[in-house]
Amino acid sequence: MMAADVSKRNSGFSIDRLKKIRPWMQHYVDTGKLAGALTLVARHGEIVCLESCGQRDMENNLPVTEDTIFRIYSMTKPITSVAIMMLYEDGHFQLNDPICEFIPEFKNMRVYNGGEGDAIRTEAAERDITIHHLLTHTSGLTYGLLNNTPVAKLYVEQQTDFNHRIDDLETVVNRLAGIALEFEPGTRWNYGVSTDVLGRIVEIVSGKSLDQFIQEKITEPLGMHDTGFSLRGENTDRLAALHEFTQDNALNLLESPQKSSFVSQVTTYSGGAGLVSTVNDYFRFTEMLRRKGEFDGARLLGRKTVEYMVSNHLPGDLADMGQATFNETSYAGIGFGLGFAVVLEPTKSRVLCSKDEYGWGGAASTVFWIDPREDISVIFLTQLLPSSKYPLRPELRTLVNQALID
Repeated sequence: MMAADVSKRNSGFSIDRLKKIRPWMQHYVDTGKLAGALTLVARHGEIVCLESCGQRDMENNLPVTEDTIFRIYSMTKPITSVAIMMLYEDGHFQLNDPICEFIPEFKNMRVYNGGEGDAIRTEAAERDITIHHLLTHTSGLTYGLLNNTPVAKLYVEQQTDFNHRIDDLETVVNRLAGIALEFEPGTRWNYGVSTDVLGRIVEIVSGKSLDQFIQEKITEPLGMHDTGFSLRGENTDRLAALHEFTQDNALNLLESPQKSSFVSQVTTYSGGAGLVSTVNDYFRFTEMLRRKGEFDGARLLGRKTVEYMVSNHLPGDLADMGQATFNETSYAGIGFGLGFAVVLEPTKSRVLCSKDEYGWGGAASTVFWIDPREDISVIFLTQLLPSSKYPLRPELRTLVNQALID
């Protein structure tokens, strides 16, 4: 246990049953599947489990600790979604406003209609992309590196995945607008760079760069001092190394802390996947959500806004919207709100969870969720690509929920 002040009194958890979490993590480390991992479980805002095992840096024999810094990848998306909703609350736009009102390059978009490469065929889009489309991933935008479609291949060729860190956000977004959409906006759910475009809209509306807005309006008010798009030099050895799974069941080092791109100057602020953070920082963010927009005296959003964000905004579940599975998770019984997945029917999801539970994960196998019915918050951090290799997220949900006795 890392923190001596972990509270277990009156938590409604069986402490003995919660103790199953550590050997579960340790098994993944001992079998060489993970270098290290960290799990936080809280109920009613009080931490009841904070466990770590393994190493953040195997080359230098440094353990995972409470202040270890992790690449949170797509766990950045909820933070950017909060940023755009703060501006929505200020009356700068409506959710159904076309994004071409802010970024003219997205006017008169084309939709993929067959072919590949130079022979790709397109047709005029019937409707404009809206801010709501971006928040719900129904915009027609996609990811290049995660897909193998003709449109996705163009993303890779034209460097529009927001991860090359060369151009500024405006340049990459404008380049993206020149590529055909994967499908007609509003007709399907498809994971992609929608939240990165939201980050650019934050810049346009606020007059601040995305990193400046997030720092001034979110991370500083919440006391998230280790969360950002880059690392201060003195924090380099606190960053966890990034690994990938290989064919021979071994861990391959992709990026050491010392050679991390987060140490260098960042110019492309990816609102979809660009932040690093710690478990304590991200817990402060999840507490703000759990408390309906306020934490430690800082109110970021109104209660009704948070409730609206964590409601399902799709006509059905994700499976109905063309996404039967994603990574290791079935999407039957799972909806999507404004920046979060939302559980609609636990029995259809085939995972031990609660209705109305919401959260999201990151590419390096990280995840968080908040269960309003049980008043539980959970954060799991590690650094393994891809996140689809092991069923870490459903396994952890089972381990957390089986420990509830009250």
